[in-house]
Amino acid sequence: MDLTSTVDSLMDGLTADLARLAAIPSVAFPGYPRSEVVRAHDLVVELLRDAGVEHIERLDLPDTAPIVYAEVPPPDPDAPTVLLYGHYDVQPPGDESLWLSPPFEPTPVEGGLRARGIADDKSNVIAHLGVLRAYGGRPPTGLKIVIEGQEEYGSAFDDYPPTDPERFACDAMVIADMGNLRPGNPTLTTGLRGVAEVVVEVRTLAEARHSGAYGGAAPDALLALVRALAGLHDEHGDVAVAGLRREEWDGASYTEREFRELATVADGVPLTGTGSLGERLWSGPAITVIGLDAPAVEGAASAVIPSARAKLNLRVHPRQDPREAADALVRHLRENRPYGIELTVTRSDAGPGFEAATGGPAYRAARTALREGWGAEPEFAASGGSIPLVNGLAKAAPHAEVLLFGAQDGMCNLHAPNERVLFSELRGAVIAEAAFLREYAAAFRAAGGAR
Repeated sequence: MDLTSTVDSLMDGLTADLARLAAIPSVAFPGYPRSEVVRAHDLVVELLRDAGVEHIERLDLPDTAPIVYAEVPPPDPDAPTVLLYGHYDVQPPGDESLWLSPPFEPTPVEGGLRARGIADDKSNVIAHLGVLRAYGGRPPTGLKIVIEGQEEYGSAFDDYPPTDPERFACDAMVIADMGNLRPGNPTLTTGLRGVAEVVVEVRTLAEARHSGAYGGAAPDALLALVRALAGLHDEHGDVAVAGLRREEWDGASYTEREFRELATVADGVPLTGTGSLGERLWSGPAITVIGLDAPAVEGAASAVIPSARAKLNLRVHPRQDPREAADALVRHLRENRPYGIELTVTRSDAGPGFEAATGGPAYRAARTALREGWGAEPEFAASGGSIPLVNGLAKAAPHAEVLLFGAQDGMCNLHAPNERVLFSELRGAVIAEAAFLREYAAAFRAAGGAR
């Protein structure tokens, strides 16, 4: 079978179904209609069934959107089983005034479509569908298909796979919640940073006091907090917390020009930290102040501030335990004591990172497949984002190779206004995934089919 011509003949139907799916506002955050999430679930089931998948189940867990679980039996006992993952829920649209078109009205852009969630992750759901269609519903491997509906908000499903390992048993996984570093540049994501969150609070006065009468001696909670936060980084902007892992990065990365454009860094403003971009973004720690409770500038009173607090987001090396890293951050803050003032520091959520083993037959097959999909040599990269479920799946199937690639790309504006997907990336992802199943099945049989 000529995969390229087969996929090309499917693209009109795939893009039409992508637009159908992207038009559903399937936001699983509190306050959004649950009915729309269920509607997206039902459409995914319909599309899978129409593609020839007969065994489809709905998994329901507490306080969790329904999960699509499907199986395609292997064509023979010697064929491997591959798990395909994606999610049908999306981020909230944010400030809709920043969108060039309504976020849930898929709109043509040059070479693709714009809509919330159309890249992250509905394009990858459709890529799985394209592979099934390319093989007429009978791929050269067995498949286990997992499409969840609450990835963006988090759910009980993150920790579920190890409790039901037989359901998720497989020889390799394609986690399609990723994409290329840049369009046309085939990329295998081999590392995900871990994440933890910490809240730091300062209380110094029972209530605010006149800054003219008391300022200069009365301890200002906001000043103490700002000083504590400033101590998290050195003069270069590198994280100054002892115990956080940092290593050189030797894979692919963005150029500084690309990164400045992607991050919308203002002209003349230097980037933070030292070392390579990959080291700063993926194989080293990052601490970001993501929330600050303090009086607003508008309407501010002339008063010494009695209390202030901040929420910190900590990203850590893929192999560092995020709880260990959070302990290091908490210890650093508690020992800081700005102006002798004690800080109250509490930890909240933590999610582990992930680092893939890249020397097995699935990775060799994937490199061949991505080369076929995009016509260029694939590279290894990492992501600063986290996918907690990856660790759950890896625990459920500890011997399975885990591959992360897909139809997104680094310039697609995921989680931002005007998210878009390129048809060329969707096409490449379908060809690459279909070619991976073919190549991996052949390699698996050549090795004697041993699991």
